Amino acid sequence: MTQKVFYQDSYQKTLDSEVVEVVDGGVILAATIFYPLGGGQPGDTGRMTISGRDYAVVDTRYAQDRNNIVHYLEGDDLSEIRPGDAVAMEIDWQRRHRLMRMHTSMHLVCALISAQATGGAVGETESRLDFDLQGEVVDKEKLTAELNALVAKGIPVSIGAITDEELDQNPGLVRTMSVQPPRGHGSVRTVTVEDTDYQPCGGTHVANTAEIGELLVTGLKNKGKQNKRISIALVEP
Repeated sequence: MTQKVFYQDSYQKTLDSEVVEVVDGGVILAATIFYPLGGGQPGDTGRMTISGRDYAVVDTRYAQDRNNIVHYLEGDDLSEIRPGDAVAMEIDWQRRHRLMRMHTSMHLVCALISAQATGGAVGETESRLDFDLQGEVVDKEKLTAELNALVAKGIPVSIGAITDEELDQNPGLVRTMSVQPPRGHGSVRTVTVEDTDYQPCGGTHVANTAEIGELLVTGLKNKGKQNKRISIALVEP
């Protein structure tokens, strides 16, 4: 199973590891700092050097077993890569940090909107969340001001865990219906924005809301009778 170093430190930019397996279009490594597509957050991109040869990482995704992680490499010829080869990797940090800022921003939206989220997607500079508002009214300018007030407070963000049983006893912790946290491993990763938001989440996040920078609610769009899509963006990506 790939060791997920990005869970231990979302700010780690480089890592040395080794190839475990060469698969169609990519490689599985013993350990990685590359976040795989999941929970509405895109997979990381970046670079790696394998036995002295440079490769661009164009996408990162879980393998079918959901334990290993595949790093998809640019180019068709991976014939020179062998299991056991040394790997030096570096994520595209600017892109990752934008995604971290955006993902934490979406947790702030969840803190301000009481309705159940029905879907969402994290983007580099703009993200969206869909809510079953059940008649709740959202004012774009008011929500923008409230989000920026939370950013300006510089609220600490921390990572924790609860057991599968604790989550089953508190189903309301799952705020987004379309993104269910993975169970069956004994514990579920949680993200806490101190005194603001607490929910299961497998994504990468900033350590403090002040890192996010100014936000703007860019759109409110009806997505069916009850659902409304709220789009937010980083003013300075």
